[in-house]
Amino acid sequence: MAPDMGMTDRAVETETETETETVRGLVYGPSGKRLDAHRPSGASGASGATPTVLLWHGIGPDERDVLEPLARATAALGLLVLVPDWRSDAADGGRAHLLESLAFVRKEAGGLGGDGESFVVAGWSAGAGAALGVALRPESVEGWRPRAVVGLAGRYDVPARTTGTAPLDDLAAVRDPGVPVHLVHGSRDTVVDARRSRDLAQALRAADRSVTLQEPGTDHAGVIMTAYDPAADRCVPTTAEHALRAGRVAAGVLAGAAGGGA
Repeated sequence: MAPDMGMTDRAVETETETETETVRGLVYGPSGKRLDAHRPSGASGASGATPTVLLWHGIGPDERDVLEPLARATAALGLLVLVPDWRSDAADGGRAHLLESLAFVRKEAGGLGGDGESFVVAGWSAGAGAALGVALRPESVEGWRPRAVVGLAGRYDVPARTTGTAPLDDLAAVRDPGVPVHLVHGSRDTVVDARRSRDLAQALRAADRSVTLQEPGTDHAGVIMTAYDPAADRCVPTTAEHALRAGRVAAGVLAGAAGGGA
């Protein structure tokens, strides 16, 4: 389908006063899943490619909306941020959806004003391991490598949804990620302890690989500018200062990794 299809809305990011727009419901892949594109207003007509991020949500099925606060904050820094739905309860654990969304970005990001060849693959929670798996196992994406990987509150000692193997095991098998890895993990995370990111950072440093780790004072949901709502059984936007601060850190890391403003 043409990448300019979908509903578009606009907003002004209050802190930076940068106008952004969201194109909602773009269809990707044979499964007919949908994604949202968040970008600076007018990016689709700008000369040159806008730095681009593919951002995967966590294990909750079809939760692209959960990442909208962080995606908008990142778009306000001058990036195109593409956030797809995917289903962890699919028979393959979501692998096809994740890889189909990546293939869509490679093919269609240019039509959305972005860079379809050199972009960041990032993820939150289960999406973080999936993102790192792509870099560690480039054969899963026909040898392609992302510009960088950003992992938000991830766990890396369990099989990645994109590869079926644990990133730490792949790293121990001397698989070179070949790209910088940037980690953000809330120091008060009780869902996935911050030591999971520390362990990965230590392993990457021991292998002389490029890695950064930031631990803002927030929890699992706060790192993406949300709070967990038990009644809805999902994360929802929040105005809690610890989450807003952490989200600004995460947005800055995404922007820096993509080569945009921070």
